[in-house]
Amino acid sequence: QVQLMEFGGGEVQSGRSLKLSCVATGFPIAIQEMAWYRRAPGQSRELVARITTSGQRNYKDAVRGRFTISRDDAKNIVYLQMDALKPEDSAIYYCNIVNRDYNWGPGTQVTVAS
Repeated sequence: QVQLMEFGGGEVQSGRSLKLSCVATGFPIAIQEMAWYRRAPGQSRELVARITTSGQRNYKDAVRGRFTISRDDAKNIVYLQMDALKPEDSAIYYCNIVNRDYNWGPGTQVTVAS
């Protein structure tokens, strides 16, 4: 049973930090490229960051330099460290295997107040 569960969201002031966790069950993330996505109200889901099996990382331009994606294959967890948060970062954040559009988890809400 493949499942993804996101944790760590919350409400913070602009400029503060949050660290999100994505706990995967039913498959080993060690053999998968993983990614974080987000969906703001009235917007489409967008790719935020991705990380290959060897630790190579890519970011959406709007978050580059502020967000860091990482992975712990032994724990089967993917992380997203978010620093210098801005109101426009407010969204529901999801994780998933890259190039897959199913098995989405419930996401975790991030709200950044100005």
